[in-house]
Amino acid sequence: MKSLLILIFLSFQLAFSQQELKHEVYFETDKYNIPETEHSRLLLFLAEIDNMDIEKISIYGFCDDRGSNTYNLVLSQQRADAIKTVFSNNEIDESVITNVDGKGEILVNIVHEENLSKIRGLNRKVEIIVKPVFPPKPKEIVSEKENLEDILKGELKEGDKILLENLLFRTGYSYLVKDSKPVLDKISKILSEREDIYFTIVGHVCCTQGNRDAVDRKTKKRNLSLARAKYVYDYLAKNGVKRYRMKYVGMRRKQPLGGEPELDRRVEILVTRIIKKAD
Repeated sequence: MKSLLILIFLSFQLAFSQQELKHEVYFETDKYNIPETEHSRLLLFLAEIDNMDIEKISIYGFCDDRGSNTYNLVLSQQRADAIKTVFSNNEIDESVITNVDGKGEILVNIVHEENLSKIRGLNRKVEIIVKPVFPPKPKEIVSEKENLEDILKGELKEGDKILLENLLFRTGYSYLVKDSKPVLDKISKILSEREDIYFTIVGHVCCTQGNRDAVDRKTKKRNLSLARAKYVYDYLAKNGVKRYRMKYVGMRRKQPLGGEPELDRRVEILVTRIIKKAD
């Protein structure tokens, strides 16, 4: 009996671990632009899957039963593409989006004529299906590179670019994940004491189409790389680094590293001037 209970528990745990997350976005008649309320709901869903280890995402567009087959196939595809664009703008890795398909119309089963309008409204939608990786990948412990402090304290020259590897940002936002703040505190201390360095803080984003900037989910502006650089700029200034020694700039997605998407949500320091001490 005990073995049976254990087996049932493990089976339930396995099924739960492999459970897909689903979300639906609804559209107005003949439209593929996302209504504001639906866009807000979609952003909440993206926040829900931010920390999930995702195997694949499927996006399926649908229409109601009105319109020709050709028209409905085109419109349903446009709706699916609109959702994919939101995912890209919010730094969701496109490599895990395996399906973006317009399925055309959903036929209506009329039970009560007075419900027809409501049913058609529910059929004008996009279905999003997110499948997590199972078993989840082990999470790496964020730790500061041993040589980062040595680099910042060592001999630098104009044009040097220093990657602050463990300053990791939350997907779609301009603020750091909790484990990254101690790293920035150490950087602040070194740079506040080393007054011979003038530098530019360079922000980057991941996963957008082409080299576009991503949308900052907090402000709704397409300037996330700039917002990340400014976040670090303000943090350093608050912790003793003189503002006149710093500038900040956003590079959008012009310089991807080609590795894990989270590593492109990064900030670098570009040394622009070294003040040599008088002999």
